[in-house]
Amino acid sequence: MGNKWDDKSWQKDFLNMKSHSPSDAKLLMGGVKGLKDAWRLGVLNVEYERLKKIQEEKQQQ
Repeated sequence: MGNKWDDKSWQKDFLNMKSHSPSDAKLLMGGVKGLKDAWRLGVLNVEYERLKKIQEEKQQQ
């Protein structure tokens, strides 16, 4: 993974991409508090990367 661990720019971008549950929005804005949060944030990052790739492909067409 090429991202720095303290880079939160993807989280702000992801908040604006789609609607999120209140718990996911709180996690994206507030950060990780434990192992469960770290796991969920990783899942959200994978979803963000997937959506970002789809957006970029649509822009190239």
